[in-house]
Amino acid sequence: MPDVSDEFWDCAAPLLAEGVLEEGTIMGGPCVRAAGEFVGMPHHKGPGIVVKLPRARVDELVESGRGAPFAPAGKVFREWVLVEAFDEAHWTDLLRESVTFVAP
Repeated sequence: MPDVSDEFWDCAAPLLAEGVLEEGTIMGGPCVRAAGEFVGMPHHKGPGIVVKLPRARVDELVESGRGAPFAPAGKVFREWVLVEAFDEAHWTDLLRESVTFVAP
């Protein structure tokens, strides 16, 4: 079974190769950024991807059951969503969607 961070980096790889994303760090862990803004990261406590999206989109993903609130240390980050179920196409789409949000 692949490491979940491997799945994250596999999804980010095409965007990194295109120069759309760059590697960085956030909260002491690895992440990807676009135009200096945080885009996403592998979940640090288990399976999943965490991405920055508009609040309404986060709410939509949570309400549909495809995502969960991201609340490190109990504080909910309203523009971040945790998606635990691996789906390569969906994760890649979420990363692209986040790029459009943070670096239009």
